[in-house]
Amino acid sequence: MHRIMKKISALLISALALVTACKIPQKTTSVSLANGGKVWSSLWQQRSAEYKALCFQAYNIARLRLDEAVKQPGSKPLALVTDIDETALDNSPYDAMRAANNQEYDAATWKAWTAKAECDTVPGAPAFFKYAASKGVSVFYITNRDEDERTGTLKNLQRYGFPNADNEHLILKTSSSSKESRRQQVLSKYNIVLLCGDNLLDFDVLYDNHPAEQNREQVTQRLMQQFGSRYIIIPNPSYGDWEGALFNFNYKLTPAQKDSVIKAHLKTDRQ
Repeated sequence: MHRIMKKISALLISALALVTACKIPQKTTSVSLANGGKVWSSLWQQRSAEYKALCFQAYNIARLRLDEAVKQPGSKPLALVTDIDETALDNSPYDAMRAANNQEYDAATWKAWTAKAECDTVPGAPAFFKYAASKGVSVFYITNRDEDERTGTLKNLQRYGFPNADNEHLILKTSSSSKESRRQQVLSKYNIVLLCGDNLLDFDVLYDNHPAEQNREQVTQRLMQQFGSRYIIIPNPSYGDWEGALFNFNYKLTPAQKDSVIKAHLKTDRQ
């Protein structure tokens, strides 16, 4: 009888411990609106056929414009300038990983990612740039990746056979995020017939030093005829200067402060 009572007591203690554990509130992490949006953006970029269709559409138009350009060669050889991230290479796995864990962008983890040289390609990008090279058009990669990302960047581009993936044609960021001086560097020897990118700073100096949303919209209206003509833009809902402009380029905002800004800017149904 004594042994039976000991077993019953042990079972009761175990059951009580289980019930008590279930009543203890579990600590949960609330994902910010900003990061929740980035999760959906990455999912759309990775899984939707619509994203692929938009990329194919952009590069199909680029091919048409390139064909027109090569029929009218000038005194300089022809070139096109392209951004890399979200224009040629797809970084959505990195973006998704950070956002799903409710983490902000971090330079150290970003560089660890680019060093792996494991980015997939943006749909339509490799085929288009190879086509451009086959027409005698040089491809220059002007990116805001840093100099210490050169090795991983070249390895990633070469992995998919991107043309001109060498030190001469890869122009990384030095001091300024503006790409104008680097575009001028190419223009000194080449006629740039096309510019490809996902961020408006990839295209025109008029976007430099215009952080306000309203100014960016005004410049875009002014340049509207260039898009689909000389400027080929690739969709990127995850990040870019549009996001920076939304937050007035204040990189010290907390997730709660960012959420407050998002709510203030979001158009919703009035009920």
